[in-house]
Amino acid sequence: MTLQIKIEKSEVNPGEAKSYQIRDVKIVVCNINGEYFALSDICSHDGGELVLTSGKLVEMCQLECPRHGARFDVKTGKAVRMPAVAPIKIYKVKVLNNVLEIEVPDV
Repeated sequence: MTLQIKIEKSEVNPGEAKSYQIRDVKIVVCNINGEYFALSDICSHDGGELVLTSGKLVEMCQLECPRHGARFDVKTGKAVRMPAVAPIKIYKVKVLNNVLEIEVPDV
């Protein structure tokens, strides 16, 4: 079973990454020039949060861990800079009118 989270598009500005807590799942929603992506807010290197509340994207399509500088591609979840080597989970995002619908596994 999955949870369907609804977020207004206007909550996440272009070039921004914003963190949300849905039950026990922390996700980051990113806006790359009006294209939206959602991924885990947990660094695969050390298990810490990638975005505390909101942050900026690096090179417009990467999240950088504030502790050790690991980077992740927001479109694929792939680790693109050490010390992280494992990817992080991505979530499906649908845009309906001005609302983002994000499917998150129910934990």
